Amino acid sequence: MLDIVLTRLRQGHRTGRYPRHPPQLPDRFRGLPRIDGAKCPAGCRACAETCPSEAIAINGSIQLDLGRCVFCSDCQEACPEGAITWSAEYRLAARRREDLVVIAGDQRNCVTDSAIDSAGAALRTRIAMLFGRSLKLRQVSAGGCNACEADTNVLGTIGFDLGRFGIQFVASPRHADGLLITGPVTENMRLALEKTYEAVPAPKVVIAVGACAISGGLLAGNSEVHDGATGLLPVDLYIPGCPPHPFTILDGLLRLIGRIE
Repeated sequence: MLDIVLTRLRQGHRTGRYPRHPPQLPDRFRGLPRIDGAKCPAGCRACAETCPSEAIAINGSIQLDLGRCVFCSDCQEACPEGAITWSAEYRLAARRREDLVVIAGDQRNCVTDSAIDSAGAALRTRIAMLFGRSLKLRQVSAGGCNACEADTNVLGTIGFDLGRFGIQFVASPRHADGLLITGPVTENMRLALEKTYEAVPAPKVVIAVGACAISGGLLAGNSEVHDGATGLLPVDLYIPGCPPHPFTILDGLLRLIGRIE
């Protein structure tokens, strides 16, 4: 027992300093993409044609849908002029589905500039009043590959310590304030997801984590999936990524309940 105590003292404080201090992200981290429309050659569709999830559309200007994007960087490699680059901006969550679309020349620092911080101010105030000091979530893996699930689960470790913000994952939907959904919602999981949603007492929130839960991701259009939770349940928060970094998930959750601005 004494050895355990001494080891713990030597280790010191292990929990990250976020949100008081910016998170330390790996050099290879891919955050919010930047699109320089001025560099795009006329008629070039190399980025759109190489995108495995059809997240890029060219309608006069390049539009990249973070809700479909799997952050593979194939578009960056395919672009002959380097018009698409990836920043280290990890704050990607949005309240509205349309706010996940990044347009060429858009110089927002993060998706939250227009999504969480301005849109739906009344809803944000209500959520903060209801869940600001305590948010209990039931996590539902609706056919996911376990990548988003793993990055969600790691929030409970000592490095992130999700519980210090009053946010916890619970075993029963009847004890929850909302659902956190991962996966494309396969047909085998559709009824289970709907029943779990019904079991959560009102008022409740729904959070879609990852490209699959938002749009179906790489599986979009498959007859055995429902292209995410968007068409089945009223989603209050979208957290894009494949998978989203734990700090991206944590930032979205804290902004949802008004713990950070």
